[in-house]
Amino acid sequence: MSLPLPLPLSILDLATVARGETVAQGLEASTTLAQRAEQWGFRRIWYAEHHNMGSIASAATSVLIAHVAARTERITLGSGGVMLPNHSPLQVAEQFGTLAELHPGRIELGLGRAPGTDQETVRALRRDPRASESFPQDVQELQAFLGSETLVPNVNAYPGRGTGVPLTILGSSLYGAQVAAALGLPYAFASHFAPDALEQAVALYRREFRPSAQLAQPHVLAGVNVIAADTAEEAQVVLQETQRDRVRLLTGRRGRSLTDAEVDAVLDGPAGDQVRTMTRCSAVGTPDTVVRELGEFRARADADELVVTVPAPRRESWWRSWELLATKVQGGS
Repeated sequence: MSLPLPLPLSILDLATVARGETVAQGLEASTTLAQRAEQWGFRRIWYAEHHNMGSIASAATSVLIAHVAARTERITLGSGGVMLPNHSPLQVAEQFGTLAELHPGRIELGLGRAPGTDQETVRALRRDPRASESFPQDVQELQAFLGSETLVPNVNAYPGRGTGVPLTILGSSLYGAQVAAALGLPYAFASHFAPDALEQAVALYRREFRPSAQLAQPHVLAGVNVIAADTAEEAQVVLQETQRDRVRLLTGRRGRSLTDAEVDAVLDGPAGDQVRTMTRCSAVGTPDTVVRELGEFRARADADELVVTVPAPRRESWWRSWELLATKVQGGS
């Protein structure tokens, strides 16, 4: 069974540091994934800005993109996303403008409104918690810095000006859908961890979309988890490990690590329902099952493109999922 094309697939790589790995080893795995994804025929790879999370190494998102871009040749690279309230539009324009000048035609910029962390870390970032209130205006200011007509008198982004780095709005609520529609930008929904408003947000975006210089028709990307294994039983084992890992991630910023028995007790309670809801948009099983479920999810999400991420906490399971999915993308590599 082959992937029901056309079904453009992109990758969201959270640049995870697996148990027992150093940060350098985790980043090397991400670099190798990008090189293989280029061979396999995936469309793009995005990296997300997260802070104060020891298992995720993509906090300096533009730096990671630069590293991977220098070690690949063709694949499109971008952010999924840069959390704009954490930065000034000018700084983001300069960073991604530099990337665009170094790697023409390969760089894009996904933008989110959330801080990508907790409130204590927001304070450590020296950001104003109210910065998200000006998100639409900041997006427009950033877009202008990357274009030819700045909105800030006498201030231009160098590098950045004239690069036209394409923008995408990320979100998990109706707000992001409204912003993307009003500005005529692609909309990426974070259904891989916050799926509740998916159908409603996509419908709103398509209904209210206004064409822009960047985009004539609405374009929806939807996030989905993939856990592929050689047998259905193996995939379920990895899914259980993933759910345990998610519980530890939600509870592990303070205090000791929970044992498997303690985590399973959490999963059996109301918190377990929350974890299962967060991972509801997942394709789990053998490659044929994953392909079928991806197609079903795409139809349900009314998505033009899927952005897949593999949440498997063990590196060997992570690699095997990507390898098995790749056999369905282009017959393997």
